[in-house]
Amino acid sequence: MSPVPRLVAPIAAALGEGPVWWPEDGALWFVDIKGGRLHRHCVQGGALQSVETGGQPSFVLPAHDGRLVVGSNGQVLAMHADGSGREVLCDIAMPAHNRTNDATVDPNGRLWFGTMDDAELRATGALYCLDRGQVSCLGGAAVVTNGPAVSRDGATLYHVDSGARTIWRHAIGDGPGLHRSEVFVQLAEADGFPDGVVLDSEDCLWVALWDGWQVRRYATDGRLLLTVAMPCARVTKIAFGGPDLCTAYVTTARVGLDAGQLAQQPLAGALFAFDAPVPGYRLPKVQLA
Repeated sequence: MSPVPRLVAPIAAALGEGPVWWPEDGALWFVDIKGGRLHRHCVQGGALQSVETGGQPSFVLPAHDGRLVVGSNGQVLAMHADGSGREVLCDIAMPAHNRTNDATVDPNGRLWFGTMDDAELRATGALYCLDRGQVSCLGGAAVVTNGPAVSRDGATLYHVDSGARTIWRHAIGDGPGLHRSEVFVQLAEADGFPDGVVLDSEDCLWVALWDGWQVRRYATDGRLLLTVAMPCARVTKIAFGGPDLCTAYVTTARVGLDAGQLAQQPLAGALFAFDAPVPGYRLPKVQLA
C-alpha cells in the first residue's frame, strides 16, 4: 500500500523547496525561494520559525562550523541561524538573469548545486561544485537544473534537467569531475516535470514531480518502485527526517497557479510528510575550509 501524506504546516509558500533534516536539534529546514525566507520546523511541539533573507534563497544546508550555507541569486552565503553574520562564500560567474537552485553535500563536504534561468527561457543553467572556497562549473546546460543528489559512497551524482524531463546519472571523479554520464530516467509529458531528488539508505532515488501531483521512488536500475500521490500539483522535493530518518517531508509550491487551480488545491505551498518504507541517511555537512 502506498504511503498517505499528512499535513505538517499549512504555510502557503510561494515556492517551497530544499528541505533538509537537522538531527542535532530535531528540526527540518527548508526555503521559500520566491518568498525570500528560510523556515525551520521543530518536530517537538511543531513550532515553525521563519527567517527573512531577501533575495531568492534556493537551498539551505548545514556547515561544519554550525552556520547555514544558503544559495541565493548569484551567490553562496554562510550565515547564522537567525540570518545574521552573512559571509559571501563565492560569487557565481553566470548571466545576471540566472539564479541558484537546488543543492546537496557529498561525503567529502563538497557542495554541489545547480543554477537556472529565472525566467525559465534559456538553457543557461549548469552544475557547480564548491570545494573549500573553489567553485567549478561542470556543465550540464539546462533551463532549469535540479537535484542534485550524491550517493553515500560519494561515487555517483544524479542531477535533473527539469525542462527535458530527464534524470541523469554520473560517476564522480577527481578535480571534481563527472564521467560516464547516462540517462537514468526519462519521464513522459503526462508525468509532469522532475524536480528535486534525494537518495535513501538502499540507494534508491526519490523524485518530486512538479505538475505531477506525486513523489516517485526508483530502483538503481531505473525501475519505478513506488508512487506517493500528493494533494497538490507542484511537488518540489523530499527529505528524510525524524529520529529514525523514516519520515519523508515534502515541500510544495503555489507560484503560477491561478484562482481556479488554488481553489482545487488549497494546501498548495504547504509542508507535508509521510511514513517512508525505508529510512534515508544523514546528509554530510559542508566543509568551508
